Amino acid sequence: MRVILVTGMSGSGKSIALHVLEDAGYAVVDNLPARFLVDVIDDLASRAVRRAAVSIDVRAGVEAVHELPSLLPALRERGHDVQLLFITADNATLVQRYSETRRRHPLSAHSWTRTATPDSRGLDESIDEERRLLQPLESFGYLIDTSRLPAQALREWVRDFIGQERAALTLSFESFAFKQGVPADADLVFDVRCLPNPFYVPALKTLTGLDGPVIDYLAAIPAVGQMIDDIEAFVVRWLPAYAADSRSYLTIGIGCTGGQHRSVYCVETLARRLQEIHPALVRHRALAWMTKQAATTLPAVAKTS
Repeated sequence: MRVILVTGMSGSGKSIALHVLEDAGYAVVDNLPARFLVDVIDDLASRAVRRAAVSIDVRAGVEAVHELPSLLPALRERGHDVQLLFITADNATLVQRYSETRRRHPLSAHSWTRTATPDSRGLDESIDEERRLLQPLESFGYLIDTSRLPAQALREWVRDFIGQERAALTLSFESFAFKQGVPADADLVFDVRCLPNPFYVPALKTLTGLDGPVIDYLAAIPAVGQMIDDIEAFVVRWLPAYAADSRSYLTIGIGCTGGQHRSVYCVETLARRLQEIHPALVRHRALAWMTKQAATTLPAVAKTS
């Protein structure tokens, strides 16, 4: 059975991920206490279920988080293909989402807090404590940072994750904008802001690194090619070491100022080259945000009588 364990920060988008998995045909179990995990998977396997997704997080208690790492070997010894999907977001994003939904954080009423009311101070404390509790799990799986990420982009990234062929090590290339901060899910970060910026070429300003004119412009600049060659050489040189460290995923973040031109082009080029060595996923964080912003600022269509 293929088993995907979903965990991470409350409010980061785990429910969205579970809905995607359910739509993809996975048997979904939400908010399961970790001590029942092996029994539940055994039961599903006995009924010929081939794909299952189980959410385990602090809602089931702090013990669930502590027990989860020790259960992964038991499932794999039974022959299951087990993957862990860890979803997170920065504190500012989580606070905003809780403010919008007016829901209480699952740790807000626990005895360690100085206040049991879901006010801003209690929420901040709850988020910090949850992050501390979950931090040991980050290294066990595939991490997605949903800070400033539209829900539709998260859905697409989860679909890419479950559709990717299972391999000893999967590369994930992610373009981002430094002005929005370095994504928390990046294992390696490369800064390409030193390269010529198509943003200052009037004909290219509104285009992206996915568009032909921008691709042609950057491909003709020797420094751009040299930067990509150097990043490729570094990644290829150290891939065996990361694979030997029992990693399943290696996320390589490439950032420029706005995440629109240079970083996108570099990510696409590197993913295409290295796809022959390892399976590769591609994410464009800033482009996903730009798409959302464009959709929300379109002028209203005038009603006709």
